[in-house]
Amino acid sequence: MDEFPRFNLNDQVALVTGAARGLGRAISLALAHAGASVVLGLRDVKTGDDAVREIEALGGKALPVQMDVSRLDQITRAVEKAQAHFGRLDILVNNAGIAPGNPAENVREEDFDATLNVNLKGTFFASQAAGRVMIRQNRGRIINMGSQAGSVALPTESVYCMTKAAISHLTKCLAVEWGQYNITVNAVAPTFIYTPGTEEALADEGFRADVIERIAGLHRIGQPMDVAGAVVFFASPAASLITGHTLLIDGGWTAR
Repeated sequence: MDEFPRFNLNDQVALVTGAARGLGRAISLALAHAGASVVLGLRDVKTGDDAVREIEALGGKALPVQMDVSRLDQITRAVEKAQAHFGRLDILVNNAGIAPGNPAENVREEDFDATLNVNLKGTFFASQAAGRVMIRQNRGRIINMGSQAGSVALPTESVYCMTKAAISHLTKCLAVEWGQYNITVNAVAPTFIYTPGTEEALADEGFRADVIERIAGLHRIGQPMDVAGAVVFFASPAASLITGHTLLIDGGWTAR
């Protein structure tokens, strides 16, 4: 009989960017729960104490590192620290992202540049730094944070939507290029999720009702662990033949 699928991440080392709160925190905890040691990539390393305690309470190991993904020097140092501390790097989750909204005619150049620097440039160069380690190991898993905004148009979010569409294609490009090194590259693309970043928008009753209606299949707004489960799957041995894929976690929004 063939071996049954395995979903545990025992003895694996994962680096999660934007790990302080919201999706990044949930993903970090879920990876630790599955058995991975977790490197917490933080824009301000001082914000990582709570996440470290939560991971250690699960019996896991955590290392907070300074990692503003708009800074290439910090990306390089964070990956170097992860490898030096744990001796390897098996999983990268490119979670860090920003979404300053504005009607297209009012988008400011500084917001445009900042969004591309974090969402695209940061994702690419974090993948490059981790990919170099994974190529030497001849194994790795990279999971990018996309969005349903890469597949559907969201008013006032043209720049954010553009970056998330690009993430889906970057995922394919890296998957094809690095597959020869036993590295898989996939993306998850969530709908609106209850996080500190969406709290203000979802507090508007009219907006929240519209979002729930557009989530056509399940009619509920997701929780961070709804996304974290897909990340754990992509990182696990069970997903070893899946690469270049963007998985929509949208409750049926795009099925309509």
